[in-house]
Amino acid sequence: MVWNSKAKKKMAMEDGCGRRVAVFAGSFDPFTVGHFDLVKRAAGIFDSLIVLVAQNANKKNLFDAETRKAMIEVAVSEFPNVSVDVYGGLTVDFMKSVGAHYLLRGIRNSADLDAEQAVAWNNKVIYGDGDVETVLLLSAQEHLVVSSSLVRELLECGAGKSPAEQKRLISNYVPKNMVSMLLKEFRKKYEAI
Repeated sequence: MVWNSKAKKKMAMEDGCGRRVAVFAGSFDPFTVGHFDLVKRAAGIFDSLIVLVAQNANKKNLFDAETRKAMIEVAVSEFPNVSVDVYGGLTVDFMKSVGAHYLLRGIRNSADLDAEQAVAWNNKVIYGDGDVETVLLLSAQEHLVVSSSLVRELLECGAGKSPAEQKRLISNYVPKNMVSMLLKEFRKKYEAI
């Protein structure tokens, strides 16, 4: 059998079973409808997608990593080829450990593009054999202003308000099947203060 460079590249970009495995990493504090839309679209592109809850010691998160993981598992439960994991090291190290060669990133604006381009080049160097591809998906127009920080701000503004009012504040910004769990986890944190 003769292998050309294109065939070698294709084989190299698959895991040992010939599947295209991608990782979508982020803090997801919390997971939003923008994140969900990217997962939904990527689930149709890749054989396996791992949503990776990244632990960053330099970042103060509202929810701990395991709580974020549990909320995301609820949000993405309709996709059989999507799983959720937690990792505290470099994303490319996690990718190596699971045989993933694609890193999914969402782009909302030109600032995101500039930042992701630099990270993509560094990931190629760090990965070793340069066999990691960053796949950029443009955010849907209706999600351009959605961010985890906006959801956190809305949660804080709704603290002390009725559950119905809290739900109204965030329901357009997080996956519907995750709203109740998110509010429950937020109330636990808020009441503990």
